[in-house]
Amino acid sequence: MNFGFTEEQEMIRSQAAEFLKKECSATFVRELMSSEHGYSQEFWKKVAELGWLGLVFPEQYGGAGLTFVELTVVLESMGGALAPGCFFSSVLAGVLLLEVANEEQKRRWLAPLVEGKTKATLALTGPGAGWQAAHINSVTAERNNGNYLVSGTKLFVSDAHHADLIICAVSTGSSSVAENNITLLAVDRNSEGLNITPLKAMDQTRRLYDVTFEQVRVPAGNLLGNAGKVWPAIESVISKATIGLCAEMVGGAQRVLDMCVDYAKQRVQFGRPIGSFQAIQHKCADMLLMIESARSATYAAAWAASQNGVDTALLASSAKAYTSDAYRFVVGEGIQIHGGMGFTWEHDMHLYFKRAKADEFNFGDANYHREQVAQLIGL
Repeated sequence: MNFGFTEEQEMIRSQAAEFLKKECSATFVRELMSSEHGYSQEFWKKVAELGWLGLVFPEQYGGAGLTFVELTVVLESMGGALAPGCFFSSVLAGVLLLEVANEEQKRRWLAPLVEGKTKATLALTGPGAGWQAAHINSVTAERNNGNYLVSGTKLFVSDAHHADLIICAVSTGSSSVAENNITLLAVDRNSEGLNITPLKAMDQTRRLYDVTFEQVRVPAGNLLGNAGKVWPAIESVISKATIGLCAEMVGGAQRVLDMCVDYAKQRVQFGRPIGSFQAIQHKCADMLLMIESARSATYAAAWAASQNGVDTALLASSAKAYTSDAYRFVVGEGIQIHGGMGFTWEHDMHLYFKRAKADEFNFGDANYHREQVAQLIGL
């Protein structure tokens, strides 16, 4: 079996590494962390010009027509650089649009998103903070004179402040089966009655918001797919989001290991580099083993997603369960290797620690995904 990347994927990997090294330094990341909303329009335009926003979208909408594996390659590099901004959330919203929107809606919203002219995000989970249908049914929508009146609150909405379009899961039914009540609406961020409140989060490289709907009027033409029939598409996108997040985590963990190896070669104690001590060597070896296992699980899931495989959800949950623990472990060991300096604000290690902790819970923590795996294998 060939586990290597294709020539095109290697080219994308090299391009991503070169671009992020030049345009997304630690200094740049820290500058955006200290800004009000952690966003740079200049950086966004450069990302759009590279064509990354259109990697997985068909050519008829301005995309490159590639697979989810190519997107995973880019996300791994972005995770290594702690790239801030709304790339991840906007692409995920586009993936959901591609699955459920009609042709007119795709041309209205998806084509501008691919160009970088429109930014979007997903508003899924509610006060229950879960990813099952019951937790997503936190916002209601009622038909009213050719419109939907939307009320309720969505929590932990990524990059809502920057999004022009919010793809919101709403409840439009009263079935005892929660999945049959869920409908998707495309909501203009500037709609009257829509309020966006920033949340205090551990990881300031990625911003989260509460989005409250107070009788927000949404045209019926903004209905995506068929009312009460979109849950399978939402599940599919949640799986893909989980895989993409794993890719970012693998990239971050790899960067932590690289930093540790460099430091262990340079830091001298007792007259020799600390990398010559077995304790440090074994820490780095354990980190590498966990990273490679996480990477393998992630790309197996990405390949399944690119093939619309029936085992995508199982592989996505398997990858997230392992990678959540692996990233946290790797960064914890990284801090230990760097000693007291690793705890300081001046060192970048704590930035990766915060991202690891935030990513651990995003789209479900390891325990949640172990339960998902158990259910998917029939237990």
